[in-house]
Amino acid sequence: MDRRPSRAGGNGVSVLKGSGAGVMGGAAAPVLRADARRNRDKLLAEAAQLFAERGVNAALEEIARRAGVGIGTLYRHFPTRDALIATVYQRESEALYAAAEELAARLPADEALARWMHRSLDMMATKRGLGESLKALLRERPELLAASKSGFPAMVERLLGAAKASGRIRGDIELADVLHALNGIYAAPESVEWRARSGRVLDLLVAGMRQGATVG
Repeated sequence: MDRRPSRAGGNGVSVLKGSGAGVMGGAAAPVLRADARRNRDKLLAEAAQLFAERGVNAALEEIARRAGVGIGTLYRHFPTRDALIATVYQRESEALYAAAEELAARLPADEALARWMHRSLDMMATKRGLGESLKALLRERPELLAASKSGFPAMVERLLGAAKASGRIRGDIELADVLHALNGIYAAPESVEWRARSGRVLDLLVAGMRQGATVG
């Protein structure tokens, strides 16, 4: 699967110990100069956005242009399209875990849970954009999928537990209830309005969770 990417328009509070690269089981990123690190971060952010918008065959030249760097800089950081896909997936997963920590540290517990579930939709949009290439990657690197599958429920469980303990959502909600609802949203058929519609369904889910809470 290690293909050279086409250059022709082809397309606060610790939530989980060992989050970040350790959670995803990936190798530590090389130490980079500050400017090189900024370029790499910009490339990954733009790649995630463009893959979510246009799919995994989005032009690498467009990713580089959006990041404000040359295509040679992209290739120096990511010699193949597959290397870029793997790093985007790992970075988005780690960012989702980091968001749980940041939100839990600064927001009321119910709002932290709601915001994090909305953030998870961004991750899912990126995964949908990566499509079959991501499936092939995860077959070759099953440790990435295993880490994601174990880490995600742990994030939901902690945020949900804090929200229940705060009295700001119903106390009878179980982890399995929330995971079942989220899986249904994530698995909804692809459409141009999937992201907006999924956000609305999440808002309805959160409103139901708050119904009957002991703290207003």
